[in-house]
Amino acid sequence: MVHLLAVSLSGAAAAEANMVIFTPVDFTLDPWIKMLNNDRFGYALYHGVERTVLGTVITLGVLILAAYPLSKEEHEFKGRTFYMYFFVALLLFHVGLIPQYILISNLGLINTVWALIFTGIINVFHLILLINFFRTGIPKELEEAAFMDGAGHFRNLFSIFIPVAKPAIATIALFTMVSQWNSWFDGLIYITDMNKFPLSTFLQTMIVNPRPELVQDVESLKDLSDRTAKAAQIFISMLPILFVYPFLQKYFVKGIVLGSVKG
Repeated sequence: MVHLLAVSLSGAAAAEANMVIFTPVDFTLDPWIKMLNNDRFGYALYHGVERTVLGTVITLGVLILAAYPLSKEEHEFKGRTFYMYFFVALLLFHVGLIPQYILISNLGLINTVWALIFTGIINVFHLILLINFFRTGIPKELEEAAFMDGAGHFRNLFSIFIPVAKPAIATIALFTMVSQWNSWFDGLIYITDMNKFPLSTFLQTMIVNPRPELVQDVESLKDLSDRTAKAAQIFISMLPILFVYPFLQKYFVKGIVLGSVKG
């Protein structure tokens, strides 16, 4: 990452000659300025943030509402075993890209951010992780006391389970954010308007497999080194996750381990 930052801040000649290691050579901000002034890059950054925020919030909501009843015993939630087998089957078998594309197309979601969110809204591994936390990380006596005081299931979920499960929820939120932010393939499949590409899809298209529609963007960067332009794009794309990670990092290890060992 340090090397990437140094390359993005170096002059074209130094970058192309492989003179840059950990510090910029012939320091310049031109790659960053031109990237941030690039209209398509700005659109892609906005749609990337939009997809990540909406995807994370909606996914967490669905996972929490699914994990709470599935954390109960069979006599408390009839059909729990069936639903658990159903989700495990989803973990082992995938419906395939073509049926999924047909479904998204028939729903009229092509070229919308919802196509990117709904296709990966349930991650069964994260669901099992949250179920395990609810079952082993929250004392049964705490839940029973809440029911004795007149609390219902929704009050129990929002007043006890979610506050106590902050480490697990923060960990899953971090996993989901990184997955949503870095996912590029679904953008190529479901988004046809390049102005609606999320940032990861835009970068993959610009850097790995440029399209004719990007000629204007390439022309606007023609006086820059190809290496400095790519380094600036890649490093800028990492900044949002780098800003968010320190706020969630303290929950990371605790969220994974808590509930795995019972004393």
